[in-house]
Amino acid sequence: MKRWRKIGIPFISVLCVLLLFLGFQRLVEPKYDGRDEMPLEGNFTAEYYQETTEHDVIMVGDCEVYENIDPMVLWKEYGITSYIRGNAQQLTWQSYYLLEDTLKREKPKAVIYNVQALVHAEPERETYNRMTLDGLKWSKTKWDAIRASMCEGEKMVDYIFPLLRYHSRILSLNRSDLKYYWRPKKVAHNGYYMRIDVLPASESDVADPSWLLGEDTEPEETDGAGETEEDGDLWEMMEEEEAVLEEDAEPGETDGTGETEEDGDLWEMMEEEEAVSEEDAEPESSNRSEGTESAGKGKDAGKTFGSDPMKYLDKMRELCEERGISLILMKAPSLSPIWYDSENQQVLDYAAKYHLPYINFYDLLKETDINYETDTYDGGLHMNRNGAGKLSRYLGKVLTDQYGIKDHRKDAGLAEIYRQKYQFYEEMIQAQQAELDRYGEIRSY
Repeated sequence: MKRWRKIGIPFISVLCVLLLFLGFQRLVEPKYDGRDEMPLEGNFTAEYYQETTEHDVIMVGDCEVYENIDPMVLWKEYGITSYIRGNAQQLTWQSYYLLEDTLKREKPKAVIYNVQALVHAEPERETYNRMTLDGLKWSKTKWDAIRASMCEGEKMVDYIFPLLRYHSRILSLNRSDLKYYWRPKKVAHNGYYMRIDVLPASESDVADPSWLLGEDTEPEETDGAGETEEDGDLWEMMEEEEAVLEEDAEPGETDGTGETEEDGDLWEMMEEEEAVSEEDAEPESSNRSEGTESAGKGKDAGKTFGSDPMKYLDKMRELCEERGISLILMKAPSLSPIWYDSENQQVLDYAAKYHLPYINFYDLLKETDINYETDTYDGGLHMNRNGAGKLSRYLGKVLTDQYGIKDHRKDAGLAEIYRQKYQFYEEMIQAQQAELDRYGEIRSY
């Protein structure tokens, strides 16, 4: 009995401390509820692990895939089981590691990769890294993904123990931190982010269709995440403010958390900077964030893809070849950022070299019947449900006719699972419509 006490009491004490640590860590981790500084996209990676079935098609990439392809349409009209493993500004190496993680769990017949991220040659923002990687289950794959993605100043230990990064959120907790403590808010439909509202390109200043439609005007470039450079975004402002503080702040009194008062914390700076930007910011003309020249009609300021994105595209291709999986390259028809001819040619050359199919939806506007006045919710950056449905119908026919992807609608087990998925899908359509009717805009999605 005494021996048990000597061993058991310390063990129980350590276990209690560990549980308290993990419980507090979960409390301060971001709960991506779509409000304020918590975009819904932060939930996408983790939602995949709720899946109970395998999929014939896996799609990887950034917002150009998770906002433009609708797996519910692929199921409803073709009986295709599919899932999108995408995140905001998901870089090529992140897509590779998410695919590697996926293939540990299932073997699809086809993988679709959206090529826009090839223009990003190096890690760019911690905030996008966090939204993509925090929800990834721990394994060597996650370790490798973090190492490949970390920006200057980031530390592996902060990913292993998120409490070290988010501890200052204890001062700004809200109801969502309790509501979504055990399970994050479910927001996607097999990885698809749905919006039913409409913002025509002609009524928006966030994207200029001149480069695609052949008009002789200077297009306005974006940063690749669906925002103009002069507008910036909450995350970019946060990173810039943090960098300035790290460079310029002088030692001073601390706030009791080990941080100087000048430093504050990531979330505070984000909120303060947002308030300032809303009051004072004015649009300014700017070139592409990587420093290339903006192109008007007849010009091409495209980038030569860097060695890292091409290395990971090779790894993606080789991984699919090893598993006998068809790899399909895709480019969504987003008006911004501009997809230059030289960038497109690099993908064409790569596809030809390795005998890969390449579906460029810019070349298929007529076949898909895409209309930038009715099929986009943000002025042409991404498709709304109507536009995503059009792209998905075209893609479904390709997958069925050219890759022999089977129709599973007669499978009773799958049919029941997708009936439940479609019920959630329709409930969200109704909820978004209710917000449109009440507020004239969608606020919770």
